[in-house]
Amino acid sequence: MAVTGWCWGDRRSAFTVFFFLLFVHCIAILLFTSGFLLTRTELPHYSHCSHVSQSPCPHQNHTCWTKPAVDRIVIILLDALRFDFVAPSTFFQEKNPWMDKLQVLHKLASESGARIFKAIADPPTTSLQRLKGLTTGGLPTFIDIGNSFGAPAIVEDNLIHQLVQNGKRVVMMGDDTWTQLFPHHFNKSYPYPSFNVKDLDTVDNGCIKHLIPALYDDDWDVLIAHFLGVDHAGHIFGVDSVQMIDKLQQYNEQLEKVVEVLQNQSDKGGLHENTLLLVMGDHGQTVNGDHGGGSPEEVETSIFAMHLKKPSFPVPSEYDTSSCKLDLDGRKVCVSSIEQLDFAATVSALLGIPFPFGSIGRVNPMLYALVAGTWNLESYDMSSSHSQLEMEEWMHNYAKVLCVNSWQVKKYIDVYTDSSVIGFSIDDLKHVQEMYSQAVNWSTNSLHNDVSSFDALKKQIDLYSNFLASVAELSRTKFTEFDLRMMGIGFGILLTSIFIHLLVIKRVEDMYIADFPYQEINTVSFGLVVSCAIVAARACSFLSNSYILEEGKMTSFLLASITMLGLHRSIMTKKMISEAAALVFLISILRFTIELGLSKQGSPEVSSEFHSWVYVADILPILPLIILAYLLYKSISSSSCNWLLKFVITGSILSYILVALHLTLGSSSLSHMIPPIFDGIKGNLIPRAIYVIGIAQLLFLSVVQFFEEEKTSKWEETTLMKAVGMLSVWSSTLIILSGKQGPWVALASVIGGWLILRLRGLDQDYKNGSTGLLASYSSSVTQWSFLASCLFFCSGHWCAFDGLRYAAAFIGFDEFTIIPQAILLTIETYGFSHILPTLGLPFLVAYRHSFNKAKQTRESIIQLFQVYLIYGLIMAVTTSFTVLCVMIQRRHLMVWGLFAPKFVFDVVGLILTDVLICVSSLIYFVRT
Repeated sequence: MAVTGWCWGDRRSAFTVFFFLLFVHCIAILLFTSGFLLTRTELPHYSHCSHVSQSPCPHQNHTCWTKPAVDRIVIILLDALRFDFVAPSTFFQEKNPWMDKLQVLHKLASESGARIFKAIADPPTTSLQRLKGLTTGGLPTFIDIGNSFGAPAIVEDNLIHQLVQNGKRVVMMGDDTWTQLFPHHFNKSYPYPSFNVKDLDTVDNGCIKHLIPALYDDDWDVLIAHFLGVDHAGHIFGVDSVQMIDKLQQYNEQLEKVVEVLQNQSDKGGLHENTLLLVMGDHGQTVNGDHGGGSPEEVETSIFAMHLKKPSFPVPSEYDTSSCKLDLDGRKVCVSSIEQLDFAATVSALLGIPFPFGSIGRVNPMLYALVAGTWNLESYDMSSSHSQLEMEEWMHNYAKVLCVNSWQVKKYIDVYTDSSVIGFSIDDLKHVQEMYSQAVNWSTNSLHNDVSSFDALKKQIDLYSNFLASVAELSRTKFTEFDLRMMGIGFGILLTSIFIHLLVIKRVEDMYIADFPYQEINTVSFGLVVSCAIVAARACSFLSNSYILEEGKMTSFLLASITMLGLHRSIMTKKMISEAAALVFLISILRFTIELGLSKQGSPEVSSEFHSWVYVADILPILPLIILAYLLYKSISSSSCNWLLKFVITGSILSYILVALHLTLGSSSLSHMIPPIFDGIKGNLIPRAIYVIGIAQLLFLSVVQFFEEEKTSKWEETTLMKAVGMLSVWSSTLIILSGKQGPWVALASVIGGWLILRLRGLDQDYKNGSTGLLASYSSSVTQWSFLASCLFFCSGHWCAFDGLRYAAAFIGFDEFTIIPQAILLTIETYGFSHILPTLGLPFLVAYRHSFNKAKQTRESIIQLFQVYLIYGLIMAVTTSFTVLCVMIQRRHLMVWGLFAPKFVFDVVGLILTDVLICVSSLIYFVRT
């Protein structure tokens, strides 16, 4: 023995090593995360009307910060409202089926007093963060994504709090996230559960039920109706679907009714004489219906604004950045732009309440000018033309509002810097102070010199606007507080874990050579050199945002590269050429599926002549299930393993049958052929049955593992059957969660794994055993790891939160419960890429040895130990480079939209892999 007293490869030693590495990784990631994903400091300060007396702005004749311009606001929030849902199709190069469905907004936008805005959100584009951004006027932090399934109450100052504190009555209906964020703020609330993405109608119907009657009531000042149907339709069916178009048409009908009620009561003295209607989205969505990232489709949403009080003058041309085009009916429609960051400040100014203390937005000139009350119209003859004097009067009012706006933002920046651990740099604060002082001094001098000409007012507005824009841009890049010391310690510990990994691999290699001597053992091989180069190339690519965006394609290319080298070696040695060629072909198919996005289950309209192909597409996924079931049957029929293990594997065959039944019953093209007797088992019954069978199988495997007497003489066969059992148990649940592409991806993983283990040996001479463990297994383990990554991407995932398939969490469930939904989502996300590959690694060792009885069991176990070490090392190296990437790119424009999600996905994958390796050490290694 190379190391006396330590038995490498037995269950206890293997578990100890792997658990130690897991512990080190957890500590490293915890420390790094505490430095990287810090939330910005939420200050316990609130704005009050009396505070405005501290500002350098001219004193107003009203009781609070600004003069109220509207009496009531109706906010209709359509979740995941894409910009092209609202704007006419003539504004886009390509017309799509989902465009021009909200015709009522086009008609109103062509008239005076209404306008469409392109609203730009700050990523990440999850609903919780967008609601926080809309109401606080700040930049929600990335770590809040973790609370998206259980929103905590907002404790910092916000628009809803200011409404309540200043006597405004607020009514809410729809998405229950509002009542979680603001639990004690609404005079009336009608919340509905929002996390069942399969339910397109419950929340919307609740809004429809209460919205129109509420418009006749006078017991509210602000009404919020949050619809969810478009968001859920996108998640389940995609944007280009019948369900999405139906939802948009339903919204158009409801908006027509809302506008009719408002206009009927908008006469002088009417209930809605001075009401502002806002129809808006919180974020957009991709064509696949996903959101969470920072792509233009996700961050671009819309706000439609209409003021009922007439007349309304156009904004001065100097501030009018809108573009105008004719819609399909020949009406002139203009579209402006607004940052969602400006929403809280603008609404506060229109209502005459204090701005939220932490707001860094600017009062938007286009939306502010849209409201007639900002023009002091009572002092002018309505029959006169829009004179220069009237414009200067509006600019004077707007300059006063921007003065208060800028004072509030500057006050917040000062308090934040004093209260925060890090805050802004001295140079940044100096620059901000200079811009603010210049604006205030110009304003004071203009007032003192009685300069109120158009040019002077424009200069004053420009100075305040530049200051506010500068603060917003500075906040976007530097608001999140990075603790470089904690990040450095975490990264250093992660590098240390790699060094420990290498030391253990080297020690096992030396021990193997000493215990199982051969005549000439080479510790370096061509496969080892290529594998190291390929892993290094993939790890280094994470330093580039372009490569992260194309990670799936890049990984498949690297896998194809190492496989092509294997094919060349097969041709040169005339060994297993067909297997090598088949693996190249399989990788090509995977690359094709990554390109096409095979996984999305959207079902657009199909013309009648293609119905036969629809039937084929619905039936075809049953074919791989039959093949997988047959392979399981063959494995137990040719094995002499424990009957309980065979019973467990037989349970998976039953689960495959249930999956096939579930896919058939859920097929839209076959629904008319299914007898009514099966209606009762559609939906939740079959998935839950599969979950129960899976849990029972795991319990039986535990019995087999911990209570059966182990026979080392049959270790190879027993290990193979345990691996088959574990893979079959997890695969049935994973397949039903993955939808119609699940059986195909599962079959691809089986074929790919079998080809890799067949080809393991091209880099060594098995008969003479002329290479060490690292040289022998490096190529096949690298291919195994890269194949797992390709399966992640070809199954419809990518490293962004809009790559999560949230609908999978509700297969078998109608209501949201955090634990089961989180487990199902984790299985669906990491199943093909982490769970199955890690549990299937023993095939690389036990499969070949089961046909070579001369090999000793101890030698096989040590080889398996080394295989898991190599696999864990590859994961640790790639994750370390991801961590290095986010350290370097922490101030990058795409840090929260791209690098941070990549970091989260990779570190979760690393920890999950470590946990699975620890579990595998308890299952596959023998006790001593």
